[in-house]
Amino acid sequence: MVTLLQPGAPFSKRVSGAGLWRVRRSDPGRTFYCAVLEGLCRLAVTGSAPVTLQKGDFVLVPSALEFTVSSVEPPKGKRDPAHVMLPDGEIRHGDPSAAPDVRMLVGHCVFASPDAHLLVSLLPRFVHVRGERRLSTLVELVREESREQRPARDVILSRLLEVLLIEALRSSAGTAASPGLLRGLADERLSVAIRRMHERPTQAWTVAQLAKEAALSRSSFFERFNRAMGVAPMEYLLGWRMALAKDLLRRKQEVTVAEVAEQVGYSSASTFSVAFTRHVGLPPTHYAREQAAS
Repeated sequence: MVTLLQPGAPFSKRVSGAGLWRVRRSDPGRTFYCAVLEGLCRLAVTGSAPVTLQKGDFVLVPSALEFTVSSVEPPKGKRDPAHVMLPDGEIRHGDPSAAPDVRMLVGHCVFASPDAHLLVSLLPRFVHVRGERRLSTLVELVREESREQRPARDVILSRLLEVLLIEALRSSAGTAASPGLLRGLADERLSVAIRRMHERPTQAWTVAQLAKEAALSRSSFFERFNRAMGVAPMEYLLGWRMALAKDLLRRKQEVTVAEVAEQVGYSSASTFSVAFTRHVGLPPTHYAREQAAS
């Protein structure tokens, strides 16, 4: 999934806060991230309980909803205090002359895949990673690089953030995630079934077979999968197969519809074409021509 998403993090800015401050944003469809370099702050994402972020934390909201970042104790009233840009380019919220209570690197991720909207829909709505040694080390490297005026700093920061993003996407232990892939992979029973679907998309999976892989009864597996992933098992498998099919149609100019159908688990080209058209809104051949033209 990470390979299909082709993630990048080219846009970032250094932000600090002091005193009482608050920032509200509403960026539908954009993927927001925040790496806490030092101090504490408060994050409230629509539909989730507020969390206090601390040094070393990494937050990812794959499809950003309305969210608020503020001092641990938010200011009263509806009006948000003004912000200023400090001489070193850092954005300061709250008191510009006080020592900062928090420093962060924030920004928006980009996904190069034309299917990003489909793949992102399979990820959690909100990811908060804490206590991951590798990720904390990356955040520390980002902190050091962001503070120094070294040659090619922006290039290095961009690459570090890409690695940080990928590490967050694949982290499971210690991850507080809403329903989605990371939460499913954190479940030791469900993760077996999910990995089987990823490894063998050509197999004619049924809910009963996947439940057996997970060592659960059919009903328990179905309920547990829905609760963790936010979609039914067959719906997730369909989304995964369609993402793979679109990737094949884009990358391989000479591939036939029958070959794609076989590689993503359909017994005939006609059955695959019907499923693809219903899911994507275009027949596979039309989709391939549109991708080649663009």
